[in-house]
Amino acid sequence: MTNRRVALISDASQAFGIATAKRLAQDGMTLVLNGPPGPGEQVVANLAQTLQADGHDVLVATSDLGATETVESLCNDVVTRYGRIDLYVHTHNRVDRGAVASLPHLLVRDALNFNAKTAFLCTQVLGRQMAKQGAGCMVYVGSIHGEKPTGCAFSYALAQGALQMLCKEAALELGRLGVRVNLIAMGPVDGDDEQFYSDISDLYLDYQYKVPSATLGTADDVAEAVAWMASDAAKYLNGAIIRLDGGFLLHYMDHKMKR
Repeated sequence: MTNRRVALISDASQAFGIATAKRLAQDGMTLVLNGPPGPGEQVVANLAQTLQADGHDVLVATSDLGATETVESLCNDVVTRYGRIDLYVHTHNRVDRGAVASLPHLLVRDALNFNAKTAFLCTQVLGRQMAKQGAGCMVYVGSIHGEKPTGCAFSYALAQGALQMLCKEAALELGRLGVRVNLIAMGPVDGDDEQFYSDISDLYLDYQYKVPSATLGTADDVAEAVAWMASDAAKYLNGAIIRLDGGFLLHYMDHKMKR
């Protein structure tokens, strides 16, 4: 049992999850760092070791969050050890390139499962636990591509759109029970010009200079936003989609029209 707030990060093996874990540790939270089975497990183990060496309470998990029973098992383990779960941060984020006309349906299913189904199952299971507690907070780390098409990664955009509506529906239902649900729609970060290169859209051409400050976002920007959204300073924030893009989508988009 602990008197500290307990935060569960769904994927602490990639940049957003790592930065968020470090930032929440600064706020004195107890951390449950999950790393989906695979290469990221060692990354999570190393992160946990570093944080523990600094005196932070960290529990490591290697759960595939794509099945209800797995999420329930993780939830039970956390509650048994700490007595509560105060914050869920959804950091599952995988971009699979492919067009609407050619992407095999099984790959679309996989993208939806990894990016969105995991959020749904965790919201369902952890939401019940938070409702029992009478309070809780969930923050999904999503993307601007929940509203803006990519022209190159259809399944990713589809999953991000689903995540945004899940946020709103969950906020409407769980908000009555003391649980807040919000989403960060992250904009461009370093490397996105390659990840989202498109033959039909120039959105990421000279993308840094489409941000008014000519500065790309970072994982630390996400972490700071998560920390604020999880704090009492944001206690009236529920069902919000915060676009964290530096004004990127304010820029008029240049299209490669039919040639």
